[in-house]
Amino acid sequence: MSRAQRTLRYGPTGDPGGPLVFRGARVIPDYSIVIPAYDEQELLPGTLASVARAMAAVTRWTGEVVVVDNASRDRTADIARASGAYVVHEPHRQIARARNAGAAASRGRWLVFLDADTRLSGALLAATTDALAGGRIAAGGAPIDFGRSPTAFLAALLRVFRAVQRRLGWAAGCYLFCRRDAFEAVGGFDERLYATEELALSHALRRWARRRGLVMRVLGVSVSSSDRKLTWFSQRRIAWASLLFAVAPWRLGRREACWLWYERPAPRA
Repeated sequence: MSRAQRTLRYGPTGDPGGPLVFRGARVIPDYSIVIPAYDEQELLPGTLASVARAMAAVTRWTGEVVVVDNASRDRTADIARASGAYVVHEPHRQIARARNAGAAASRGRWLVFLDADTRLSGALLAATTDALAGGRIAAGGAPIDFGRSPTAFLAALLRVFRAVQRRLGWAAGCYLFCRRDAFEAVGGFDERLYATEELALSHALRRWARRRGLVMRVLGVSVSSSDRKLTWFSQRRIAWASLLFAVAPWRLGRREACWLWYERPAPRA
């Protein structure tokens, strides 16, 4: 069966006249929003609600939502399915593999990778689709906003990351977008890495774009994400982990060494 003949997944609303795609439709969506999720029953509903609002606001393009249940122990998959998202199951706990699984199951010509603790606005989705539709931008990201006054520690980290992000065109892991052909050409997220795979992909996409006279760009519209790691872990542990990866990047190939991304409290019953 050809790609064009496959049926589309549910979008997160039931309005067949809107910008979403539905099971049985014969039109390939313009974009796919891929959300990897592990034990996200608390924050995923808010994220999916924001996605639905953003998609409803951007009427020029059609889209679909793919949630990748990455071996969750809670109701993540049920919540995603109830929202109308298409659910993919990836049993191996790895962010790169979950994102790749979602991309493989999606069908949009543009890919948007959104974390399960991150809210999508209509303004950002519109800026993303406009950028990709323009033809010159092959990929990009958005500055991170935590939605409240950050601690001095977090504010310092944000200043450093935003400066590097602008300089190098890096996309933060919570929000990355790209053309599908670019994503497939560079091999997707590097599954040898258990963390910072979005930076490796950003580098690969930037090189791919440059060879074709295109660019990778960090948009001017920010994305709102959670600062929950600062409540789960002490600032000292976070700083120590960051230093270790800076001096020993080979540790990124071991999940147990990447506890900052994989360790979390047990889900509530």
